[in-house]
This record gives sequence, structure tokens and C-alpha cells, in this order.
Amino acid sequence: MAKRGVPSTATDAKVRALLERHQCPVPFHEVRTRLLGNIATPLQFASPMKAVEGLWGGKMPVFTSIDAANELIGALIMGLWNQLSRHQDRKTPFRLTRSGVAATRESVAALALTRRQELDGFINGLFGREESIDLPERAHRGLTVLGEMRALIAAVQDVTSDAGKPATIVDLEATIRNMRELTLIAEREIHAIVLSCKRAREQMLAGLPTRRPTLH
Repeated sequence: MAKRGVPSTATDAKVRALLERHQCPVPFHEVRTRLLGNIATPLQFASPMKAVEGLWGGKMPVFTSIDAANELIGALIMGLWNQLSRHQDRKTPFRLTRSGVAATRESVAALALTRRQELDGFINGLFGREESIDLPERAHRGLTVLGEMRALIAAVQDVTSDAGKPATIVDLEATIRNMRELTLIAEREIHAIVLSCKRAREQMLAGLPTRRPTLH
């Protein structure tokens, strides 16, 4: 008898372990934002399965058994996807990954890399393979802000990764404070984009033409 797959309560630690086991090229923090972007996208052909396949470049990894496949798919779709879908509620804003940051070049550079990957993941999930999509005005403004923030964070990563550029403890501590502020702004804009896209989808569905049913 086949074992039951991972329940919808799969923890982040469990999902992370499964991604590592199946050699997912996308880090977990970016997986979260990519799936969230795909949940929010107004693209009609988007689907959870396509989003999961996209983590491996469009094709699922080779599984040793059907149970292994069910376990991974269950963790990502029934678990993580469903958990992230809750952030479409105004009262449940999304939070980026939090971790302790020391006032060292390596630690600040790692934080900047994580934030850049998270923003890239959300934008990639939102756009899929499209170069342009129609977004409501609030989502468009939010995306512009995220693009500007992404450039700032990439600059932080470049500076802190270059040992030839001066960076005192005071400089690094100030950068950490700035990164915290950028994190809060990014979370606010991501949440606004998710809510704006949700409203737009609901309005679009409400306006779809409907044929009168045939009565027998």
C-alpha cells in the first residue's frame, strides 16, 4: 500500500530538506517568493504544478518512487503553496526570511544576496516567461519600487563582497539598519501587489460573459 504524501501542514524545515534532497537549484527563500509571485500573477495559464516544475527549469527531477514524487509535490503544493496563498488576505502580510546578521562583510553580503534573490523570485513568479503583463495601477507602482530596491540591494552586495572597498564596523552597522528598512518596505510593496492582483482577478472573473444555460 502506498504511503500517504506530506500533509498540508508540512513545515518549512521539511520543505527545505526535500528541496535539498532533490537538488533544487533555487534556494528555499527564493522558492517562497517565486511561488507567491505565481499565486498573485494575473496570467490565466499559471498553475501550481507549472510553478513547481519551473523550480527545476521546467521539468521535475527524477524520482526513485511514486511515494517520493508524492512527498515532494505534496509538500510544495498542498503544503507551501497553500500556506503562501493565505497572504492574499489583507490581515496576513507576507514576511521575508529573517536571520541574524553580524557586522561583517560576509554576513551583510549574504543578507543582500538573500534579499536580491527573494525579489528576483517574486518578480519571476509574477511574470513567468512573459516579458510584460497587464497589472493594476497599485501593483504597477509596487513593482517599480521593488525594481528600485533591487538595484540598491545589488549595490550593497557588490560593495560588501569587494574586500578592496573600505567598510568599517560603523559602516556595516549602518548598512544593516538600512537593509532592515528596505526589508519592511519590500514586504509592504509585495503585500500591496498581491492584494491588488487578487482584486483585479476577482473583478475580471466577475465581468466574464456567461451564456444562458439550456433548460430541458
